[in-house]
Amino acid sequence: MAKILLLGSGELGKEFVIAAQRIGQTIIAVDSYENAPAMQVAHDFEVINMLDGAALDRIVAKHQPDFIVPEIEAIRTERFYDYEKQGITVVPSAKAANFTMNRKAIRDLAAKELGLKTANYRYATSSDELRKAVAEVGIPCVVKPLMSSSGKGQSTIKSEADIAKAWHYAEEGSRGDIVEVIVEAFVNFHSEITLLTVTQNNNPTLFCAPIGHRQERGDYQESWQPAILSQKDIQEAQEMAQKVTQALGGAGLFGVEFFLTNEGVYFSELSPRPHDTGMVTLAGTQNFNEFELHLRAILSLPIFEITLEKAGASAVILASENSNHPTYSGISEIAALPKTDFRIFGKPTSRPYRRMGVALTNDTLKTPIEEVVKKAVKAASLITVKP
Repeated sequence: MAKILLLGSGELGKEFVIAAQRIGQTIIAVDSYENAPAMQVAHDFEVINMLDGAALDRIVAKHQPDFIVPEIEAIRTERFYDYEKQGITVVPSAKAANFTMNRKAIRDLAAKELGLKTANYRYATSSDELRKAVAEVGIPCVVKPLMSSSGKGQSTIKSEADIAKAWHYAEEGSRGDIVEVIVEAFVNFHSEITLLTVTQNNNPTLFCAPIGHRQERGDYQESWQPAILSQKDIQEAQEMAQKVTQALGGAGLFGVEFFLTNEGVYFSELSPRPHDTGMVTLAGTQNFNEFELHLRAILSLPIFEITLEKAGASAVILASENSNHPTYSGISEIAALPKTDFRIFGKPTSRPYRRMGVALTNDTLKTPIEEVVKKAVKAASLITVKP
């Protein structure tokens, strides 16, 4: 039995803890607030600011975990190298966690060191630098904080009048103690995919069927599996994903994001952990969901294959108001739908556009994926988050 220190206890962490509990692992869930979703199902919990290196050192010394599993970006990740020297396994590795928690490190690795095809990009640490960067990459362009999650602080600049507003929004959405943004030239893509990539310690790298997704406000609204794309594009994405995950090292599940264009596949971003769009795998689309795959890879349990079993979709359930005691209506209605499931994350507070749950649908692989997505969206609309 392994002891796992989970850094970040949101909805993805909660599903990971459930997977770990099912095969007898011990989990300590950590976040900046009490009663976070993963804490509700963990053996123990800690409430700290994970950007406080001393606080992080304290709980690592207290619990002496076998594994440290990051679930969010806002962590003093440079401490991970020292934890590895202490004999603790950082998932997937200290290098992977450090590089991918900061868009600058992972983008430079992908574009400059590995030569992957990416959007033209620049960095900026002030409003004036942002204006210069926008002039260099051109309008329209996308601005993202180097450290953020779930689309926070991300915006599209469509005219010079948007530049100051984009900087202030990035400041508000940035995680960490240094505000810096990446400015990306707009890629003329027709769709986006997430390629869940599983690296193993003693076995080959495996790939899930590609997942399509749609975003609003920088956050995903629906995801579906399988995304329909050519074998050539799948192969190109798999080759890029294998290169970047191999360079980062370690074992675990990575969510590798790509833009699909008429000129081929462009690398976009990478997360060294289960991905929000991958919640579609909770619909039974695969023989193992993404959380089970992450856990098995971490524990060096062999994964013989990943098989696509069904077509599936997920659609988010969003809050519309602020509340310290959110409740839910429509549970009976969604429960009555065929080939449909749902998750309520158990977040103790709500705010406008906060993701509070997800609706899940599946059907046969012969069913047009658009129909499966429509079912998920309709199911999600049945649940209302009440203040």
